[in-house]
Amino acid sequence: MKFYSGFSFSNEEELFASLIKDSEYTVCGFSYGAIKAFKHVQESLKKSKRIDTLQLFSPAFFQTKSDKFKRLQTLSYSKNNEKYLSQFRESCFLPYEIQELNCTQTSLEDLEELLQYEWSLDALKDLESKGVIIEVYLGGEDAIIDVAAAQELFLEVATVTYIKNANHCLQIN
Repeated sequence: MKFYSGFSFSNEEELFASLIKDSEYTVCGFSYGAIKAFKHVQESLKKSKRIDTLQLFSPAFFQTKSDKFKRLQTLSYSKNNEKYLSQFRESCFLPYEIQELNCTQTSLEDLEELLQYEWSLDALKDLESKGVIIEVYLGGEDAIIDVAAAQELFLEVATVTYIKNANHCLQIN
């Protein structure tokens, strides 16, 4: 199993241990890491590598957000990235208590990539047509992404598990 971490996090796969399919042919990603996991699977398949399952935990989904929202995010990060990251991490756990997780260095370029990324239904269908099982997990209390729009898009190609009272990190009280 290969796991890709979310924006500003590292080694947080323990949060998803009960959901992760333990197989060397599974690729997983959380939030921003879901984008990285998706790209990894695309590249692996081009090289004829075997991938059975792609698991996306709270995939970063901002394609329905306005340009103004995205500009405000990058401006806030640019002005004070430590404050921005602190508030971001706190929001990942809303409405529940924040948990201590390992953090990693971030860049404005990472934030811009995650905010500007657009999931392609055709590219997802291509993975599905190549036999990759796509699983998406979404939290009903997620304060980070557009859960309804993500659910609508991914339902066409994936098994979507909606966890009603879960936050962005898929934690429930």
